[in-house]
Amino acid sequence: MPHEIPVESSAGIPVEISVGTIDRGDLRGDCGRCFGLCCVALPFAASADFAIDKDAGTPCPNLRGDHRCGIHARLREKGFNGCTVYDCFGAGQKVSQITFGGTDRHGGAPERARLMADVFPVVRHLHELLWYLTEALTLPAARPVHADVRRILAETERLTLRTPGELAALDVGAHRQKVNVLLLRTSELVRAGTRGRGKDRRGADLMGARLKGADLRGASLRGACLIAADLTGADLRGTDLIGADLRDTDLSDADLTGAFFLTQPQLNAARGSAGTRLPESLTRPAHWTARL
Repeated sequence: MPHEIPVESSAGIPVEISVGTIDRGDLRGDCGRCFGLCCVALPFAASADFAIDKDAGTPCPNLRGDHRCGIHARLREKGFNGCTVYDCFGAGQKVSQITFGGTDRHGGAPERARLMADVFPVVRHLHELLWYLTEALTLPAARPVHADVRRILAETERLTLRTPGELAALDVGAHRQKVNVLLLRTSELVRAGTRGRGKDRRGADLMGARLKGADLRGASLRGACLIAADLTGADLRGTDLIGADLRDTDLSDADLTGAFFLTQPQLNAARGSAGTRLPESLTRPAHWTARL
């Protein structure tokens, strides 16, 4: 059952958080409530995705003093495609408004800014796990593990509410392994009920693969490399896509209804069309329609 727990932010502000009542809308980035943390904490290298090199903890030169991007409307034009596909799963606003009590990186000692940069990636990982766990609870076939999913979901949520120092020291990998056991079991249960269950292609190297019109119903593509693969018109209903690399994957006219553990960043990195059928929880990327 959901319950309220008192949390004290690093600013000493008491906050009441309801654990166990996650709204998936809160697991999407809200830049208006964030201090531009992804533009500071994350590193990137000059490539097809980024026009320049930037070290972790160093503010992007396009980040303005009001925490907004100075070229937001022209990111692709300016060579920052990587920024347009990224989503923090709501970690930015959690760290900004709750972990650090609404005080930005300029509101304290230099150590505060460094700590924010350390904490943000940790909470982002935890929020991604919350996305998968909340989805698992919507899958009827996974009902046999729902009690365990609820338990570890609450545990994961409580971890996101720890103090900045505790979060910076957290072993996210160890917790992710615990969550993954349940996600694997969820996948097995869901795919077992898929008509024409597909093959287990976990971690498969399918870079550039020609899979136009392929029947991939019920397949496991967990962690598969599908960079630049042609999945035009493919049937991906009931397919597990957790961790699949969909950069530049052509999903035009593909059917992803019922595909699970798929995230918005994965879709944003892919290519698609008005005919691509998506799960209800995800949004058609703007650059897909821009190609029409």
